[in-house]
Amino acid sequence: MGYLKSLAEIERVQKQLALSLLKSHEATKSLKLLKTLYVYLIRTGLHQSNFAIGNFVAHCAHVDGMTYANQVFTQMLEPNSFVWNTMIRGFQQNQKPQKALLLFHCMKFRNIQPDCFTFPFVIRACASLQDLRKGLCVHGQLFKICVDADVYTATSLVEFYGALGHTRVAHQVFDEIPVKDAVSWTTILATYVNQCSEMNIAHQIFCEMPAKDLVAWNTMIGGYVKIGDMRIAKELFDQAPVKDLLMYNTVLGGYAKHGEAEVMLRFFDEMPKRDVVSWNSVIGGLVQSKKINEAIALFHQMQIEDLKPNEVTLVAILSACAQVGALDAGRWINSYIDRNGFGLNLLVGTALVDMYSKCGSLAGAQHVFERMLDRDVVTWNAMIMGFSMNGQSRKALELFYQMGSGNVKPNEVTFIGVLCACTHAGLVDEGQEWFYAMHHELGIAPKIEHYGCMVDLLGRAGLLKQAYEFIQAMPLTPHHGVWGALLGACKIHGNVELAEHAIRHLIELDPEDGGYLAIMSNIYANAGRWDDVAKVRKLMKEKGSLKLRGCSSIEVDSEIHEFGVKDTIHPRAKEIYKMIDEMSEQLRIAGHVANTNEVFFDVEEEEKEKALFFHSEKLAIAFGLIATNKGATLRIVKNLRVCVDCHSAIKIISRIFDREIVVRDRSRFHHFKKGSCSCGDYW
Repeated sequence: MGYLKSLAEIERVQKQLALSLLKSHEATKSLKLLKTLYVYLIRTGLHQSNFAIGNFVAHCAHVDGMTYANQVFTQMLEPNSFVWNTMIRGFQQNQKPQKALLLFHCMKFRNIQPDCFTFPFVIRACASLQDLRKGLCVHGQLFKICVDADVYTATSLVEFYGALGHTRVAHQVFDEIPVKDAVSWTTILATYVNQCSEMNIAHQIFCEMPAKDLVAWNTMIGGYVKIGDMRIAKELFDQAPVKDLLMYNTVLGGYAKHGEAEVMLRFFDEMPKRDVVSWNSVIGGLVQSKKINEAIALFHQMQIEDLKPNEVTLVAILSACAQVGALDAGRWINSYIDRNGFGLNLLVGTALVDMYSKCGSLAGAQHVFERMLDRDVVTWNAMIMGFSMNGQSRKALELFYQMGSGNVKPNEVTFIGVLCACTHAGLVDEGQEWFYAMHHELGIAPKIEHYGCMVDLLGRAGLLKQAYEFIQAMPLTPHHGVWGALLGACKIHGNVELAEHAIRHLIELDPEDGGYLAIMSNIYANAGRWDDVAKVRKLMKEKGSLKLRGCSSIEVDSEIHEFGVKDTIHPRAKEIYKMIDEMSEQLRIAGHVANTNEVFFDVEEEEKEKALFFHSEKLAIAFGLIATNKGATLRIVKNLRVCVDCHSAIKIISRIFDREIVVRDRSRFHHFKKGSCSCGDYW
């Protein structure tokens, strides 16, 4: 008898130990430990205990172990509603809504009555699947068993209808809740906030709320930030009785997104506390506002304050370097990534490939690309486009073929890179073959950008009639990019008649863009049709159309220097213009004759030549020559297409001054070296 009593005592202690282990975070923080614990539950007989298994399943849900939890669940002889509910909740929390609903149907089949703890997660599963029909069925069941008045269940219904865009139904369910709590009020508020056009109603609800907690204030402020109304967002922020870091970051992110850089910086400086999200918002906002030097400086400030950046920070700052061709800064960040053990994961690796490609360093891009262990279609696209932009069309196509032989399936962006590569190299037949194959063999429907590439491909090759017929046969309505490609080709090949046809469409599509009219003026000038030039110039004046002002940038000592046409505001302007005079004299000695066809016809010839030498890329090159060591590569980024005269002059400058000059214009790279260009004058 005493022996049996001692065994019972041992069993009782073991069960208590098992239950205490279920409460221990150490024993349940991994699936491996949970599997060991389940063995212990079997030994103590607790594997049939609804309380023990319900808690065990809850722990499995936290470590993504619902498959194992389901195996445990199926071994139970009579699980009660607590265990069923925990299983349904676990599947929903692990983004497996279909399994949650399947278990709900099994529950009813087994005659286990669902309760107010069952339905909230079943309704959320319907919302996750965007399944209105199933949600309505569940709502009907709630009504039948009189559970719909439960505040938690009703709030889930409000959330469900709101997620599917049925705000009026959601509001009706909310109105029928007999006793509303803070969560139900916040849920209906968020329902209207998420519908950006309903902010007025959201504001009314916010004013009616009996108690406004921090979540409600953040929801409203976030709503106004989302629609870009920073005035009201800031007013609410100032009125909020309590402010947390999320609220500060929401307003800061709004200033960053909507381009108020100066206000953003002041707000950032006044924040009592800042985290990496705060810094990311400001860096991203500066990049968006083209304040690249400031963005890079802020990144360095993060290091000084000993705040470790994350992947978002690195991608933003690499994007900044890519925008302005800041190769030195990009290389430093690459070194920082290596030193601090970030690794070349998909996000950071792809950003590095893109940065090196857009800075004209294909060797750097390839080095990163080949080191990456995991590469997705975006990574491949970045490298293919890098080769294409830099005039390495054959390498771009070789990489595309290599991609096709692997496990990565090309997408629509891939084919933009392929068609651009064909365009830059004049590979008409190959481009046409791939345009056909992408649609008919790979099932990728061409978008308007692909049609634009094809018009550019045909037009640059001189097949203007074929390009025009291609436009006429397009199943999509041609946009300004398509007609603009045809106009550009007409300029290259001097086809006035087709140019006039293209410009009529462009004026209809984009009457404010004076760039197209400027091109048409140049086409007339090249044809010697000065009366028509005058008419176009008059039309530009009447419309108030402005051609985008040329702007070029160059990185020197990790700082970006920008130049506009005839720019005189740079601190070293006198030295720059002295170098311009030297470049002009050297070009004259070398026999360079300025191509003045694209300069206004009503200017004296000598003035035309002077105007050409004040183009922004020549000013940037002049600064590079005086500010860098002899033999250093000059890297220029221009916002417009390089003109014919600049292209011709820079080839000679690269030979005279023995410099490699890399120019990235609006459409591609030009690598000038020893008097020649990588484009082979096909651009």
